[in-house]
Amino acid sequence: MNELQTILSDSVNGLLSERVTKDLVQKAEEGEWPDALWNEIETNGLTRVLVPEAQGGAGATWADAAIVLKAAGEHVAPVPLAEAVLANWLLAEAGIGIPDGVVTLLDGDFKLQGGTLSGRAEGVPWGRSASYGVAVLGDAVALVPLAGAAIEPGINVAREPRDRVTLEAAAAVAKPAELPRDALMLYGALIRSCQMAGALGYLSSQSVAYANERTQFGKPIGKFQAIQQQLAVLSTQAAASGIAADYACAQLDKRGSEAAFEIAVAKIRTDDASSIATSIAHQVHGAIGFTYEHGLHFATRRLWSWRAEFGAGAEWAERLGRETISRGADALWPYTTAR
Repeated sequence: MNELQTILSDSVNGLLSERVTKDLVQKAEEGEWPDALWNEIETNGLTRVLVPEAQGGAGATWADAAIVLKAAGEHVAPVPLAEAVLANWLLAEAGIGIPDGVVTLLDGDFKLQGGTLSGRAEGVPWGRSASYGVAVLGDAVALVPLAGAAIEPGINVAREPRDRVTLEAAAAVAKPAELPRDALMLYGALIRSCQMAGALGYLSSQSVAYANERTQFGKPIGKFQAIQQQLAVLSTQAAASGIAADYACAQLDKRGSEAAFEIAVAKIRTDDASSIATSIAHQVHGAIGFTYEHGLHFATRRLWSWRAEFGAGAEWAERLGRETISRGADALWPYTTAR
């Protein structure tokens, strides 16, 4: 890692490992907003990691931001850190000032008219706690305050807020930006891939640690070959997912929106890995892993939820398949190896 990446890693992992406790996550799942945690995250500039220095950010790359996004997944931070990182980057790309406060993504059907925004978005992460929402409308990015929005609370499997947000002629700031038309789905898939890679890394380390602690027939279960084989599969899935997410971020820095192929691959890979890894992790932990008192489920439930957001792996696989067919059989190998 370079100097900035080391600083980011120490900052985000140190903060989240200390502040994101089991009690805090449980309270968040019961509907309590972790205001102190969010304030520390903002104070440390983590939500503005991709914002240029001239606009008050860290001026980092996506390869750098991957450290923050993976940490958010590894520590199951019960705040929209990943969403804020993406939202603030979109605002910076459009030259819109970055607001203070909680910001989230509005992925829905909206119309911009006369400086106002109207429409509805389903499944908005932490919509009830957000001060602002960011939407992509064709070739424009819009920032809208959510103070007057109609919000219907909802949750996903991990009990994270996923709310319905309805806007009626809400005042908005919108400016053009050079983004793909499916920017929210594309880059949303990337932040989820990074979070999932982080959570998968947690499953791997937690399962290895438990296997070395839990004894059966007079020795740790991690000494049994069958368990070792399963842990090897789990570790491989976690490592492959981390590499896919990191590579997608690096290619986004290099190719811009042309990195859609790598982002799709990352989402497909982390989606597939989550099914395999969560099964193994719960088998290794046995009955205790299914209890609410144990922390394993915080990660597994998020993996089950995140894999369906911003396009499931099957949707991205179909997209890649259609693109491959459209190029023709002779172009498959050259296109793939050129990446």
